[in-house]
Amino acid sequence: MEIYNKLNQIRVSNKTTTKQKFFSIANALIIGAVLGLFAKIADYPYFINLGFTDTADRLGIWVFVATLISVFSSSPKLAGVKVFAFFGTVLSVYYVYTVLFLGFFSVKAIVFWSVCAVVTPICAYIMWYARGSGFFSNVILAFPITVLLSEGFGLRNAYLPIHTHYYLIPWLMGLYLTMIIVLLLIIPKNKIHFLIILPISIVLSLILIKLNYYYGLWEYI
Repeated sequence: MEIYNKLNQIRVSNKTTTKQKFFSIANALIIGAVLGLFAKIADYPYFINLGFTDTADRLGIWVFVATLISVFSSSPKLAGVKVFAFFGTVLSVYYVYTVLFLGFFSVKAIVFWSVCAVVTPICAYIMWYARGSGFFSNVILAFPITVLLSEGFGLRNAYLPIHTHYYLIPWLMGLYLTMIIVLLLIIPKNKIHFLIILPISIVLSLILIKLNYYYGLWEYI
């Protein structure tokens, strides 16, 4: 009860009707289905490569979308349900398309992303408080920005299947920068808090890059 009271001091849930919750979850499902299909089509080698190859493997993009879904939910519990619904739909559409139309699937990849989907409700529950007040909210928001900074920095060595598309790397890095700016502008209730959030994110990103932990992880996926 004491923890609950402390969390309420950070951010208080909004009351919503069952109908509002239903449509909120339905929207998350629709967004997941659309993005899951887009990710698979973008990955398909016979489509024009617009620099979105391996979109489903770009963790930062999914973290960005999940963060927005979480913080703009009416409660932390609903945030967890919506984000789980989102990732579940993304994975379902992505791999159903892969099996039905491409005739193959990677068990290793499916297991990894399924495990990620299972833990997303917990992450979403915590992330919901990023739009609250106090230092704790700033620290929480620093985590998704850290992921975007780390992955965006790693794009400098990105390999795009068609060599003539290397010129798109700066555009992709610009996309990551845009996502960071969006999070900093629309999530903190007090915009001046970016002076706290950004330095924390930069320090954490430098640590990840220095330890090479972030990029080494993908060798096992």
